[in-house]
Amino acid sequence: MLSGVRVRWLAVTSLLALLLGLAALAPGAFAQEGRKVKQRVQPTYPALARQMHISGTVKVEVVITPAGAVKSTKILGGHPVLAAAAEDAAKKWKFESGAGETTETLIFDFKPND
Repeated sequence: MLSGVRVRWLAVTSLLALLLGLAALAPGAFAQEGRKVKQRVQPTYPALARQMHISGTVKVEVVITPAGAVKSTKILGGHPVLAAAAEDAAKKWKFESGAGETTETLIFDFKPND
């Protein structure tokens, strides 16, 4: 049986490993689900958003064809000033081929200093 200190140590190291794994993904954008990404395109930070110091996260749902191209997009959440830039970038992503169409969620983080 594990002691309380060991359990906490395991929890902390597991969380750290998870965070480091997320940091290894492309900065500012990542796919939340399982289809492997072949090409990521970072969104262009909108000039209006930069002037207004708007930051935040935009979630975009994409439907991917069996060939790996993005067939359609849908904004699931995020600031409206940032949404169009995220959607434009999402349309340019490429994924590995698959047996059929799949749906993935892409998450784009916008920060004024990007």
